Amino acid sequence: MSYLGENIKKLGFGLMRLPMIDKEVDIEQMKEMVDRFMEAGFTYFDTAYGYIGGKSELAIAETLVKRYPRESFQLATKLPPWAGARTAEEARQMFWTSLERTGAGYFDFYLLHNLGNDRTQQFEEFDLWNFTREQRAKGLIKHLGFSFHDTAEKLDEILTRHPDMEFVQLQINYADWESSSVQSRLCYETARRHGKPVIIMEPVKGGNLANLPEPAGSIFREANPNASLPSWALRYAASLDGIITVLSGMSNIAQMEDNISTMRDFQPLSDEERAVVGRVQEALARIARIPCTSCNYCAKGCPQNIPIPEVFRIINDLRTYNNLAGARSGYSWNTRNGNKASLCVECGQCELACPQHISIIEELRMAVNTLEK
Repeated sequence: MSYLGENIKKLGFGLMRLPMIDKEVDIEQMKEMVDRFMEAGFTYFDTAYGYIGGKSELAIAETLVKRYPRESFQLATKLPPWAGARTAEEARQMFWTSLERTGAGYFDFYLLHNLGNDRTQQFEEFDLWNFTREQRAKGLIKHLGFSFHDTAEKLDEILTRHPDMEFVQLQINYADWESSSVQSRLCYETARRHGKPVIIMEPVKGGNLANLPEPAGSIFREANPNASLPSWALRYAASLDGIITVLSGMSNIAQMEDNISTMRDFQPLSDEERAVVGRVQEALARIARIPCTSCNYCAKGCPQNIPIPEVFRIINDLRTYNNLAGARSGYSWNTRNGNKASLCVECGQCELACPQHISIIEELRMAVNTLEK
């Protein structure tokens, strides 16, 4: 049975981590990357209103839109009202700003950006569902959907309320497949149950799966010495049914060449290769982690509103992948409202509420020493 995006090649160019010179996008290197991507037959480009402070949308205008026939590629961007919009008018202006920056004339795929948790309310409050439907009716949006970071239960609620959304963008990778917080499998199955095709983001988990700890990395290398670690992650994601494309945030030509070589003649994982991935998942699961289940009982009564489960998730990722820069970036985002772990007053409410009996206060102290220094 055919579905939206079935004929789009399964590698998409994610434009959040572009090559930079100081604080500006390296336009000449990006032109070369766009050219290599297009020459290899890949056509899907994914940006957003807020990527690199708007410079991503401007860069794709210079490197793609002005240089290739409009019908030769698909361009996606996203609207994030939570990124500073105070009124419905300001939120809706983000769409027009994106259209002006890119010069694309229309968007092939347009997304309400990063639904989940308390962010979802702003899309309702500013009636962005109907606003974007209107732009779709005018032909300024060809296909309308949303990106999502929350539980499968919340995803089910949104798709039930808005059944005309045409696709969903989800974080899916083999490390998060059974995660109690990310819920990759559960969210994927929910989207497919609603008949929605899926765009996959973070297939390499922000680069973490390109630099695996031992023995996980050795399992892949022994199975296929010629395959890069990212290639396993990309093929795992692209092997799922109902996928529009798998986004990879490529920031240099070497990364692009590796991804293109993996996906040019894409072959789904064999049963034997799936077994290899299963052994890697088991190896990652054996790494000592904070036993947090993200029940959120601790955070509900925290007087400082510290997002304790998110802090623990970041610490667990750091212990697993040893990516300090990525951990600090994630921590900065999750505590952007000023609710850092260093604000903990050690009242002990969280530890009384925790069904896993975690020494939360001590773990938060360690998080401060690692992530706030």
